[in-house]
Amino acid sequence: MSEPQAVAAVEIPLDRLAKMYIKMRDRIQELTREYDAATEAIKLQQATISAAMKDQIKALGGDVKSVKTEHGTIILGTSTRYYADDWDAFGAFVIATGDVNLMEKRIAQGNMKQFLIDHPESAPPGLNSISEITVSVRKPSAK
Repeated sequence: MSEPQAVAAVEIPLDRLAKMYIKMRDRIQELTREYDAATEAIKLQQATISAAMKDQIKALGGDVKSVKTEHGTIILGTSTRYYADDWDAFGAFVIATGDVNLMEKRIAQGNMKQFLIDHPESAPPGLNSISEITVSVRKPSAK
């Protein structure tokens, strides 16, 4: 990813910069919507083809898990996703067993922020943070 280009030596008025920023953001949103719609249409077609391949391989018999074709090998696999219906019970289980590896290694940003506000003297060991000044632009409200 390339670095943002510096603004020319001549200062551009903030009002014009805000207008340019909003125009760019709107174009990104428009392109994203177009991309998402096109991708979704292809994914629906792909799901139809996947179902047809799965049906044909299953029809070959229970022992067949893959079929080699001229254009690629089609393989049936099993994917399992786990989720918690009761987070309190699951959390209690993790605490009771001490097996924190059942959780993903990601900090809940909002919860950590609130914890540090509530307990400024109790930052967890190994915790780091990065703060940066960000810029956002809102369109003027309709009058």
